[in-house]
Amino acid sequence: MPTKEIRNHFQEAAADEEHFPSTIDRRIYHVQLIVDYFGDLAGKRVLDVGCGKGRFARILSDENPRAAIVAFDLAEAMLRFVPEGIATCSGSMTALPFASANFDCAYATESLEHAVDIETAVSEICRVVKPGGRIVIIDKNAEQWGRLETPTWEKWFHRKELEKLLGRHCREVSSKPISYWEDVAPDGLFLAWLAVR
Repeated sequence: MPTKEIRNHFQEAAADEEHFPSTIDRRIYHVQLIVDYFGDLAGKRVLDVGCGKGRFARILSDENPRAAIVAFDLAEAMLRFVPEGIATCSGSMTALPFASANFDCAYATESLEHAVDIETAVSEICRVVKPGGRIVIIDKNAEQWGRLETPTWEKWFHRKELEKLLGRHCREVSSKPISYWEDVAPDGLFLAWLAVR
């Protein structure tokens, strides 16, 4: 699947605030998980891989004003919504334009599914994180494929599949089913992978 087609899809999607919102509720568990797992980010560099409009980066920045957060996305149109004070960068997650060991933390929330070359994308996310740095990937469970309408290129993941890819580069890897809301039991759609480089 050509990157150009995927980029065009998200360039157009940027105008759709209903399905691609620029803000997210702080209480959503996806947000809480990232905030809690990363901890105090004062003086640290954080990469949001496939940030969309920067809704997760916005909360991390608000809660960690002394952190340097970089919002990275394939579609320049999405990056126009990222709040001031958060650095933006456009490109492909299979060739991240950053030096190795450049970030203390990195996360990808429902963006790895669009990378097509998943192995390379995971390798790149790990490459740019410092040894001892933390990585979070939140995405959809392959065992639930078909529950949602998806673009032809989108890929969902099995727990062990991404654990194995992360395990090639990270010293600690775990995964768990998560829910959208903390007080609702996981229904199997979302998985979270947590890693220490």
